[in-house]
Amino acid sequence: MDDVTGNEMIAIPAGRVTLSDRRTQRSWSVELAPYQLAAVPVTQALYAQVTGERPSTARGDVLPVECVSWWDAARFCNALSLRDGFTPAYRFRDDGGEGVEWDGSADGYRLPTEAEWEYACRAGTEGPRYGDLDEIAWYRGNSCERIHEVGGRRPNAWGFYDMLGNVWDWCWDVYDADVYGDYRVLRGGGWFDEHWSCRASARRRSHPTFQVDDVGFRVARSLV
Repeated sequence: MDDVTGNEMIAIPAGRVTLSDRRTQRSWSVELAPYQLAAVPVTQALYAQVTGERPSTARGDVLPVECVSWWDAARFCNALSLRDGFTPAYRFRDDGGEGVEWDGSADGYRLPTEAEWEYACRAGTEGPRYGDLDEIAWYRGNSCERIHEVGGRRPNAWGFYDMLGNVWDWCWDVYDADVYGDYRVLRGGGWFDEHWSCRASARRRSHPTFQVDDVGFRVARSLV
């Protein structure tokens, strides 16, 4: 793994995952095409290399970038795609307003769907977590209430680090448009969360302009 940029991508084969929501007591299955997902959250070093910005509250090249909104994350994906010679996955409104479309034919970086996120997080397991929480995650019980460098806990069976704990990951999906409007899905739990929030199935929501010190993201790519 590149310890500075954290831009290693892991290929994931097609599969199926069942998602659930405790609030609505609903569950649903999603078929997934093959895709790639970053082994670690986007680091501050990579974010600064691509955007020239360091928005995080804590400072450190190998710390996850945080205090980034969903919009910041989506625009970063396009900028990273252009840097690496890929076709950007997102089309934004020309006037700079809030509006975005996902081009499914593009090979550029993007945010994972929450189904892709959970499938990668579980890595073939069926329980609430892919291992002992203290071994795989930074959360309130062991983080000393601060963020930690990416890759510091044990990865899951597919090689993904920090899927639970450290920072929440923004996902592409709208949480529940009928009830919460444009609110987007967050997954994984963060360094300040109790153990019950750090589960493969746990879903959180926030407005896409929201920025806080325990929310970051990792990038995905479609295999087109």
